[in-house]
Amino acid sequence: MNRKYFLLGLFMFVLYWVWYLYQPFWMPLFIASLLSLATSNLNVVLDKYFNHQMTKSIVLTLILGLLFFAPIVYALNSLSTIMQHFDASIIDKMVNVKNHLEIPDFLGAVKPQIQEFLDSINAKDITKSVVKYMTIILKNSADFLKDMVMIIVFYFFANYYGKDLVRFLKGILPFDENSAFFQEISNVMNIVFYSTLVTAIFEGALFAIITALYGYDALLFGILYGFSSLIPIVGGALMWVPLSLYQFSLGDTTGAWVIALYSIIVISVIADTFIKPIIISEINRLMIKTPSKINPLIIFFSIIAGLTTFGFWGVIIGPAITTFFISLVKIYKVLLDEEKYLSR
Repeated sequence: MNRKYFLLGLFMFVLYWVWYLYQPFWMPLFIASLLSLATSNLNVVLDKYFNHQMTKSIVLTLILGLLFFAPIVYALNSLSTIMQHFDASIIDKMVNVKNHLEIPDFLGAVKPQIQEFLDSINAKDITKSVVKYMTIILKNSADFLKDMVMIIVFYFFANYYGKDLVRFLKGILPFDENSAFFQEISNVMNIVFYSTLVTAIFEGALFAIITALYGYDALLFGILYGFSSLIPIVGGALMWVPLSLYQFSLGDTTGAWVIALYSIIVISVIADTFIKPIIISEINRLMIKTPSKINPLIIFFSIIAGLTTFGFWGVIIGPAITTFFISLVKIYKVLLDEEKYLSR
């Protein structure tokens, strides 16, 4: 038997059992690696201030924990408290708002459809849905927190051994373009991570301001708005619409309109449409030395696809898989062109 084929077969056999053995850890390990790749430029910046890799890795891990995971833990804890003291009558009050709404005549042909939709809204069904989803969130929160701990641990080691690992991978890849390959993926992950994080914090802070003025938990609502802003199409409406309806149910019509108009004009129009591109542009200028050649629309749709397929972590996984595929196609094209040139 050819030793090469025997070794390949043995390698595939062992690879299967390695995959099976570490199966519970692959997703956290994968996400931690992507987060490490996404913060690689920050890693380089910290080289100026920390001489020891251990210290730098600890600082990076603390930064990630404070900016990314601490808000999630706070939100889950607050939602758990809200669930324990949940009052179903609040839903009834919010649904009863529809009885006080007057549909403007200028809506014309769609007026009957709007009225039919309003009539179909049922407080009991909404209460059941709220309880159902809150129960699912709390039920899965323990697993989520466990995964979060593993991600933080793996993230630390990914930063601590990252340079050695990248050097090893570059050494075993059978093409010369691997530096550009890693650079392209790193650039896209940097753009996605920092732009997503900064815009979510910025829009969440804006929403926290208006909620604080009306006596709500500004930190909780800011965190929830920041995460909901990641969801395509509906985005922050998941937060300001219920809050406006609740304010209306309390008899504060002015407050309800202020929250709604502030969320639409200040956050959705001014912040999301005009300021967000400036933030992304500044992040690209400050953090990315070599601009990414991948179309921003592809990155946008990869985030949507990632959220649809993988849920919350799809924001990171979607662009990574897409960039990995496009980079491989580019490398294949380069190798193909080289073969055609040499065969002449």
